Amino acid sequence: MRAKITYFVTAAVLVFYFALVGSRGVLLIRHGTLLTVAFGVAVLILPVIGIWFLWKNTQFVSRANALAAELDAEGGLPVDELVRTPSGRIDRDSADAVFARRREEAEDAPDDWRCWFRLAVAYQDARDTPRARKAMQRAIALHMKEARPGTP
Repeated sequence: MRAKITYFVTAAVLVFYFALVGSRGVLLIRHGTLLTVAFGVAVLILPVIGIWFLWKNTQFVSRANALAAELDAEGGLPVDELVRTPSGRIDRDSADAVFARRREEAEDAPDDWRCWFRLAVAYQDARDTPRARKAMQRAIALHMKEARPGTP
């Protein structure tokens, strides 16, 4: 729940920032000189890119959460079997062992989104966020393909 609140607060702050920057861009364009119009257009590009980035991340998070809910309803969420240090951090060797099993599952069933979801969780536990994100994107794509049969 804390992560959701943090995400929404951050998104709200970003939207406020985009509105503020966008208004400055409009003011520059309204000034009407060649230089201020050029700067105004350049300034307006930043909020557009930011809004696109925020939208894509929000879609990713909502789709990943939907997969988690579906997997939870099936009883297929990965069990937390990781060894932790006294401070609560995940033991690296334990994460590596779980990761090896999850990778083998994904290799054995490359078209099963459930295996890719669990692999994404294992990557995250192993502190490999870029690969975790790619594995989750693959799980989402496979799930969408499964939901719409007949799509290539």
